[in-house]
Amino acid sequence: MSEKIKLAIQKSGRLSNDSLKLIQECGINVNNGKGKLTSIAGNFPMEFLFLRDDDIPGYVADGVADLGIVGKNVLLEKGKNIDVVKNLGFSKCRLSLAIPKEKEYTGIKYFDRVSIATSYPKILQEFLDKNNLTADIHEISGSVEIAPNIGLADAICDLVSSGSTLFTNGLKEVEVLMHSEAVLVGSPNMNAAKKEILERLLFRINAVQTGEKNRYILLNAPNDSLDKIISIIPGMKSPTVLPLAIEGWSSVHSVIGEGEFWEVIENLRAEGAQGILVVPIEKMVI
Repeated sequence: MSEKIKLAIQKSGRLSNDSLKLIQECGINVNNGKGKLTSIAGNFPMEFLFLRDDDIPGYVADGVADLGIVGKNVLLEKGKNIDVVKNLGFSKCRLSLAIPKEKEYTGIKYFDRVSIATSYPKILQEFLDKNNLTADIHEISGSVEIAPNIGLADAICDLVSSGSTLFTNGLKEVEVLMHSEAVLVGSPNMNAAKKEILERLLFRINAVQTGEKNRYILLNAPNDSLDKIISIIPGMKSPTVLPLAIEGWSSVHSVIGEGEFWEVIENLRAEGAQGILVVPIEKMVI
């Protein structure tokens, strides 16, 4: 039987959805039907394990899974001896301290000798130690945000995305302990065959993510402004320039970064560019 690499993914939730979206954009077919805990890709040497996110670092550390996609917050909390292969850039959030919104926040010393509810006692304790604070940590596995309302704790340390959950429960965010995102982690003990499969996977992930960060741009340019327009959009090496049927005009094709294209387009229009078309890029190999 040919070698396969095993990838552990959270079995449900936002991180699971984002992970599966990336895998599918890499052209890998995965069937994670309801209740399935394992699946084998039909077109790539990969097997999927669908697990609780808290368990993924341990499975990778023990060699049950070769790779895992997990939040950086979970990785740091578990403290397992595994490698971060790649930051994936999705499922972004932050681990923060929050207090009742009617309380006046007086600075970090607010948390000295108070009780704090959290699902991340290790990260929280490291933060307290670093700042010479002593607090009573209540470790709970879920619904952390209700702890102050039921008298369990004075504050909470929990993941925050939009902040709407905190607001709904009468809390306000006052300190950020860390910023988190999804990371691809790997066992340090993979054999050569599995490392080769990993390189193939990373090639696909990089192509997908590079495409997401760039846009393909097409425009019509007067020939007397070509030099200025080319200097605005240099492209990967240089833009593609093709003559139009209308004398004195050319079609220019290039690639620009997602974060800069509005400024670029404004400059192109100022130099006489017309018919500007910006198109998403599905994959991009560089």
